[in-house]
Amino acid sequence: MSITLSSEAGTALDSGLYIVATPIGHLEDITLRAIAVLGQVDIIAAEDTRHSSRLLQKYQINTPLTPYHDHTNPTQRAKIIARLQQGHSVALISDAGTPLISDPGYRLVSEARELGIKVVPVPGACAAIAAICAAGLPSDRFLFEGFLPAKKGARLDALSARIDEIATLVYYESPRRLVDTLRDMIQIFGADRVAVIARELTKLHEQIKTGTLSELVGQVNADDNLRRGECVLLIKGCEVVRGEGLPQDAIAIMQTLIAELPLKQAARLTAQITGEKKNALYSWALSFQNDDEA
Repeated sequence: MSITLSSEAGTALDSGLYIVATPIGHLEDITLRAIAVLGQVDIIAAEDTRHSSRLLQKYQINTPLTPYHDHTNPTQRAKIIARLQQGHSVALISDAGTPLISDPGYRLVSEARELGIKVVPVPGACAAIAAICAAGLPSDRFLFEGFLPAKKGARLDALSARIDEIATLVYYESPRRLVDTLRDMIQIFGADRVAVIARELTKLHEQIKTGTLSELVGQVNADDNLRRGECVLLIKGCEVVRGEGLPQDAIAIMQTLIAELPLKQAARLTAQITGEKKNALYSWALSFQNDDEA
């Protein structure tokens, strides 16, 4: 398949860096414009040239490939920048989806813009957006968090920072850490928080599972397939109205503890003592603290 940009857009590409989204699974999830750009640029900078060759072969694109990753030798980035300064056109692609969305490209794009080089987005597939569209969770506000830290302590800290977030939370996760991450989410958000696992999106074995965090842990443990392939985890935002429904004894205990302890620790201990939900107590404490500061 050979496609040329329409005459309205011009038959030749301007010099610049083109950020081109590619399929996240199904190879037909690519725009006509992306195919045209990839076929017309002088060179394609790819996260993995061997991986990207399959896509280029399908669409009969013969543009030369060069490897690029933000963490490779800076010499490679310098070579790409030099070509751009010489008036060439370069397309940046990742292994799948939209570059820079938890994929390489930030350093190259940042340097190009600092040097006044034209940077052109060519939008398309993105796993986070695809998951939000099909998850059935509120989508008027969402917060994309990318990959959580691999180490448990740092992961718990990152989740704790979002305990009061009312927007839908969106995370990427690898299959080998999925169960541990879900258990950590239960610890922070509570077992009853509604969540969605979206895995292998647009691929043959696509699965989208909805349930409480405790239900999802059970499903993942029972189904080996849920521990294969990259996952998008979506967590429904906090619905707690600060202080609403909390008994006075729980509030009194929280007031005593937060005078001596960090908020998270005070909320955890109060929850153990009273049986109230930790996130509700934490939300009330934040509100209480803000009121005192006002």
